[in-house]
Amino acid sequence: MQLRVLAFVLAGGKGTRLYPLTKERAKPAVPFGGRYRIVDFVLSNLINSGIYSIYVLTQFKSQSLLQHLREGWEVSGLLRNHFIIPVPAQMRSAQEDWYRGTADAIYQNINLIEQADPHVVAIFGADHIYRMNIRQMIEYHVDKRAGACVAAIPVQRELASEFGVIETTPEGGIIGFHEKRSDAPTMPEDPSRVYASMGNYVFSTDVLLRELYADVENENSSHDFGKDILPGLIGRTDMYAYDFQTNVIPGDPIGCPQYWRDVGTLDAYYEASMDLRAVSPELNLYNRQWPLRTAGYFDAPAKFVFDETGRRGMAIDSIIAGSSIVSGGSVRGSVIGRGVRIHTGALVEDSVIFDNCDIGRHVKVRRAILDKNVKLQPGTQVGYNSDEDRKKYYVTDTGIVVIEGHHSTVDIATLQV
Repeated sequence: MQLRVLAFVLAGGKGTRLYPLTKERAKPAVPFGGRYRIVDFVLSNLINSGIYSIYVLTQFKSQSLLQHLREGWEVSGLLRNHFIIPVPAQMRSAQEDWYRGTADAIYQNINLIEQADPHVVAIFGADHIYRMNIRQMIEYHVDKRAGACVAAIPVQRELASEFGVIETTPEGGIIGFHEKRSDAPTMPEDPSRVYASMGNYVFSTDVLLRELYADVENENSSHDFGKDILPGLIGRTDMYAYDFQTNVIPGDPIGCPQYWRDVGTLDAYYEASMDLRAVSPELNLYNRQWPLRTAGYFDAPAKFVFDETGRRGMAIDSIIAGSSIVSGGSVRGSVIGRGVRIHTGALVEDSVIFDNCDIGRHVKVRRAILDKNVKLQPGTQVGYNSDEDRKKYYVTDTGIVVIEGHHSTVDIATLQV
C-alpha cells in the first residue's frame, strides 16, 4: 500500500531561555553550525525520509523564520503533494486565540488534515538538534497497528526530572507518562535509564481527528499533546514508544549512537555547538547520503590570509562558513558563521560567532556567543574578566558571554531613473 503521510512542524516556540538570541527571532530560526538554522534539522529529516507534504506552523517573531523558509525551503508546485508551506495561527478557536498548546496548533489547522486525507500524520518539533530517519518510525507505527507512536530516547535515570518520561511494557507499549519526576519508572530490563519523550509523534489520522475534536470541548484541557492528548489515550488505543537509538541513518557507520540535543538553554546551545569541533563528531554534518539542507547562499569560499610572524590567518579545530575572511587573526575550537571578518592579531577561542560579525585588530574572545552583525572595536576583550563582561553583556551561570546583535532589515532594491 502506498502510504499517504502529512507532516506538521511545530515552529512557533518563543525560546525564552535562549534570550537574547531569541529577542528578534523564533527559536527554530536561531543559527547553528555556521550556516544552518535549527529548523533545518527537522525539515532535512523529513525530506531525506521521503516525506514531502509539510506544513510549518509559525507564531512568535516569525519574520526571520519565514525569510529563511523562503530562501532555503521553497518547493516547486509541480506536484500537488510536494510542498513546504508556512502556516500562521488560523484563529479557529472559539476565542480566536493564538495557538494555546501543541494540540491546539494542530486543531486550528484540522481542515488541512481533512482535505489531504492522509493515512498517518507526523507531528514534529522544530527546536532540537538531531538526525532521524522518520520513515523507520512510521514503518514501526504501521507494523504495530498503533493509534499513536511517540519517539523516545534512553537517558540516564538521574536525568528523569528534566524530561517527560514514558513508561512502557517490554514490548514497547505505552502505559504511563511521568512529567519531570525523579522517581519515574525506568526502561524495562534497564534500571539505569528512562525513556524520555522527544516531543515527536506519529498518529493514525482517525485517532488524531477524534482526539482533537474531543480535546477542544474539554474546558479543563491545556490543549497539549504531552499533557492531555497522549495521557488520555492510555487504555483506549494501542500506543507505542519508538526507541530513537534503533534508528539507522543511511551512510552512517553501523552501530553508531544517535545524536539528539535539546538546545533549550544558552549553555545547552553552546555545548551542542562545541560538539561540532570534534575530529569525529557525534553529529555528522558530512554524510552525503543524509545531507543537512539549508538556504542556497551565493557565498564566496572562506579565506585565510597573511603568513607572517604575529600576523598569521589560521583556524584550528573549527568550522568556518562561506565568505568569512580570517585576516591575520587566529581561530581555535570555534564555529564561525557567514561573512565574518577576523582581523590582524585577533584571537577567537571556544566561541560561536554568527553571520557578519567584525572582530577588530587584537581583539580577544573566548567562551562567547556573538549574535549577527556584532562589531568589536580593536583591543576589546570578551570572556577574560567576568565582572567587566557582566556590566556590558549577558553572561550565563557557567560563564558563557552572549553579545546581542543587530538584526538588519531586508535590503530594498533601487532603480536608477
